[in-house]
Amino acid sequence: MTQALSKEQIRIGTLVGAGMNSPDYIQQILSHGFESFQLTFWQTTEKVDLEKLAGEINTVLDGSGAIISSLGIFGNPLETEEGDIATLEGWKRCIDNAHLFGCDIVAGFTGRLRDKPIDESIPRFKEVFGELAQRAEDKGVRLAFENCDMGGTWATGDFNIAHNPTAWEMMFNAVPSDALGLEWEPCHQMVSLIDPMPQLRKWVGKIYHMHGKDATVHWDVVREYGVHSSVHADIALEHGVQAVPAFAYHRTPGFGDCNWTDIISELRKGGFSGCIDIEGWHDPVYRGELEMTGQVHGLNYLKNCRGGAFVENPTG
Repeated sequence: MTQALSKEQIRIGTLVGAGMNSPDYIQQILSHGFESFQLTFWQTTEKVDLEKLAGEINTVLDGSGAIISSLGIFGNPLETEEGDIATLEGWKRCIDNAHLFGCDIVAGFTGRLRDKPIDESIPRFKEVFGELAQRAEDKGVRLAFENCDMGGTWATGDFNIAHNPTAWEMMFNAVPSDALGLEWEPCHQMVSLIDPMPQLRKWVGKIYHMHGKDATVHWDVVREYGVHSSVHADIALEHGVQAVPAFAYHRTPGFGDCNWTDIISELRKGGFSGCIDIEGWHDPVYRGELEMTGQVHGLNYLKNCRGGAFVENPTG
């Protein structure tokens, strides 16, 4: 298994919260066939002994062939409140300690100036990630920005500016470093009614890590109600009107609208070599006691979409 996995250009894995119980979690699910794991931190790493965590996880993974694909730190490193400063320090700690986990990617949100337009955040992005990009280059690490809008728009929001291709161009022009790229997934584009495939073909060279998350878009709801008219059942009942369902849902791969054979084909054509890690805990159907059922289905589905397991060519 170890030798076969070492030949995989694209591995399929999952996300794991990077608390000190993550080694036990990985050990419990490793036998399902996950080939990689992204360790994720929410806003701060300050309470985690990264050296100890790396040692414990490396012990669990030893002999399996599976790897840590990346470290993820998700918060707002551009602002200056206490939690934001902790996020910025988390980026630095992850960059400095990624090698302990055997990985060279640190991923997360860019941050933004709260409730300001994206373009007004670019000077601060240049200041912060100009320094972080140099730090990453010095350590042989790449930084990958997730394309989640976190409820934001061009005009306002928190956490992230990297959800819009125009913003990507501005970011990479401001800090023209090969250390900076994207952590991309089709889901976040689809829920904005964007066809992810043209975007993937254009930006594949800047995609350093993939989240395995899909979406289902109910076009009948869009056509009847638009994208700003969802009414929750409790509010509808209070006002005596019909509840309007959401027009899009996040889904585990294999249950959504994407053809992942096409996605992986475009990744291969674009020279992508890395990991697609399933971002679970979002599917409205395969949730609760069905969470791991859905994730393992997604794992096997994505493996099939990449063509199965690597097979050596004959030498004669």
